[in-house]
Amino acid sequence: MNALLQDYWRNRPDWSVALIWYLRAMAVLLIGGGLIHWARIVGIVPWRGVWFWDMPIEWQAATVFFAVLDLVAAIGLWLTVSWGTVMWLTRALTQVVMHTVFSDVFGRRPYEIGFYLTTIAVYLVLLYLSDREQRR
Repeated sequence: MNALLQDYWRNRPDWSVALIWYLRAMAVLLIGGGLIHWARIVGIVPWRGVWFWDMPIEWQAATVFFAVLDLVAAIGLWLTVSWGTVMWLTRALTQVVMHTVFSDVFGRRPYEIGFYLTTIAVYLVLLYLSDREQRR
């Protein structure tokens, strides 16, 4: 078993390849999120049991904001361009702020905060490993 793991570790893809696939996985999640936001806007599904036209203005603004930002960031992440990563990090940190600083408006969602912080941490680790590997 140990030899199998060592063999895999020696033949694993480069960290830069892992980073690209990670960013593309995040892009797929963002496409799904963007489509859900648009489904809320056009009246296909409600958000927390409330239809878009009945939402408070803050919820409507957040829904429209993320409907656009999710899809734009997804394109940038899929293409692995720097602005895509910036858009994704902006989106993730905006969610963290919404559910901490403005939790009285948007609700406290610790699992979402944990998810976003974890995805950012994984990105930073992969970025570090990829950078270190390319410097060799």
